[in-house]
Amino acid sequence: MTTPCLVIDVDKIEHNTRTIVELCNSNGIEVTGVTKVTCGHPQVAKAMLRGGVSALADSRLEYIQRLINAGIDTKLKFLRLPALSSVDEVVESAALSLNSELAVLEALSSAAQRCGKVHDVVLMVDLGDLREGIWPDDLIPVVREAIKLPGIHIKGLGTNLACFAGVMPDADNMKRLVELAVEVEQCFNLPMALISAVNSSGLDLIASGRMPGRVNHARIGEAILLGRETTHRKPWPDTYQDAFVLHAEVLELKKKPSVPLGDRCEDAFGTRPEFQQRGEIVRALLNVGREDINVEGLAPQDPRVIILGASSGYLVVDVTAVAASIRVGDTLSFLMNYAALLAAMTSGYVKKHACRGGYTGGGAISDVVS
Repeated sequence: MTTPCLVIDVDKIEHNTRTIVELCNSNGIEVTGVTKVTCGHPQVAKAMLRGGVSALADSRLEYIQRLINAGIDTKLKFLRLPALSSVDEVVESAALSLNSELAVLEALSSAAQRCGKVHDVVLMVDLGDLREGIWPDDLIPVVREAIKLPGIHIKGLGTNLACFAGVMPDADNMKRLVELAVEVEQCFNLPMALISAVNSSGLDLIASGRMPGRVNHARIGEAILLGRETTHRKPWPDTYQDAFVLHAEVLELKKKPSVPLGDRCEDAFGTRPEFQQRGEIVRALLNVGREDINVEGLAPQDPRVIILGASSGYLVVDVTAVAASIRVGDTLSFLMNYAALLAAMTSGYVKKHACRGGYTGGGAISDVVS
C-alpha cells in the first residue's frame, strides 16, 4: 500500500446515512447528502444513495462534474452561491442551486433560456450567522423581481447556520424561516415546496421534536461521514466515527530528547511550539505533514501514541509506549475531524482508497472498490 493514504469504509458511510435518513424522514424531512468534504468522491456518493438520501449536493462544480462522469444517477444540487462567470455550467450540470443575488438570478435565467431548461433555485435567507443569504427585510422585494424571470423556478427558501459564526439552529430561527416562507406564499401565490433549514447542526433540534413542521429538507454531510452533530461535535447515536482513517508510514524511529536543544526561533510556520519535558522518548517520523492535513484535527487510533507536531512534510509522534511493536516501514493510523478530512481529501499526495470493511494496516487493502 502506498502511503500516506486515506481509507474510506463505504459500508460505515452507508450505515451512518441510513441512521440519519431514518431520523429525518420520521420527522417529515428529506435528506440531501453533501459530498463536498470528500471532493465529490463517487464511492462516497453511492454509499449515501444506498443509505437513502433523496439527492446529492456539492459546493464545487468540478466535483459535481466528477459525480456526473462517474454515472451517479440522481439530481445534483449546487451547494454554493453561483458565480456570475459560471452560470452556464451551473444550469448545465446542476438541477438546483442556492441563491441570494438578483443579478445572479437574472444571469441564471438567461443561461437556462439559452439551453431550453428551467433551473430550480432556493433563495437563501440570512437568519443571523452572517454568511450567505438575503436579509429578511429584503426578501419580498427580491422575490417580486425574481418571479418575473423566465427559465428559473423558485422552489423554496433555505438558510445556513453554524458554519461561519456558529449560530445554532433553534426553534425560534426555524420558525422565522417558516414564517418568511408563508409570507412569500401569501404575497405571490407561490408555493414554497422546499424549506431547506438545516445541516448537521440541526440534528439535536430534529431529534427533540422541536423542529417546526413545515421544515422539510436538510443538507447533511459531516453527520453522515464522521458520525457527529456539529454544534458540540458529539458522536451521533448508532453511527460510526471511523469511516475515514488516515494511514502514514514510519520513516524514522529513534530515541531522542523530548525538549529541543539550543536557542530557538519561530518554526517554518511562524509559531513557537511548546514541548513538555519527559526525558528521552521514542520519536517516530511519519510521511505526512501540514501540506496534506490539518494536524490539530488528527487523533491517533492508538491512544498511547502522542502527536508532538509537524512540519510541511513530516508528522512527529511520541511512540514510547508502543515502541516495542513498531518498526520502520509500519503504518500508524489516525482519525480526523472535518478540517483534517477536508485537507486530506484535497491533498494530491494522500492516496484515497474506498473499500468495504476498512483496513487495519500491515497488509494489502482487500475488496477495494475504487
